[in-house]
Amino acid sequence: MALSFAKDIRPLFRDTPDVDTMKDFGLDLSSFADVKAKAKEIYAKLLDGSMPCDEPWPKDQTARFKQWMDEGTAP
Repeated sequence: MALSFAKDIRPLFRDTPDVDTMKDFGLDLSSFADVKAKAKEIYAKLLDGSMPCDEPWPKDQTARFKQWMDEGTAP
């Protein structure tokens, strides 16, 4: 079964600090449309460790985000 934003991806982004911080930069990580539109840029920042702001995600979470992208970014 394919990954979905609501079930598999949105829970990876914490309301504080992730969602709150990125809203200051014009990106709403709680919004499917925003995350889908910027998925490649978000993934690049997850890979280089610059996102989230406090510490890099574990490799399995980054891999889950990539899998969601590869599967077509379902809502």
